[in-house]
Amino acid sequence: MSGRKPGTPKTGGRKKGTPNKATAEVKAAAAKYSPSALKTLAEIMADVEQPAAARVSAANSLLDRAHGKPAQAITGGNGDDMPFTISVVERRIVNPDD
Repeated sequence: MSGRKPGTPKTGGRKKGTPNKATAEVKAAAAKYSPSALKTLAEIMADVEQPAAARVSAANSLLDRAHGKPAQAITGGNGDDMPFTISVVERRIVNPDD
């Protein structure tokens, strides 16, 4: 007997995509504050007396939650923002008699 629960992967642990118990509990506890948090963000965004940085940050947070975060470009990481160079290494085995 392997000690695994039926239906669990051979490598052990939870099935992929299943949150651990602590994560699920924290998410559930935080979820009850979502309406209030969104309201607070909207109030900060709309309050012209708030600093511009706070208003922009609140607006970005609301947009991220409504539409998802924008895609991030992948750059070469060499400081010049050039895209990565992708090289293909191909290995061919040929029959010398052909």
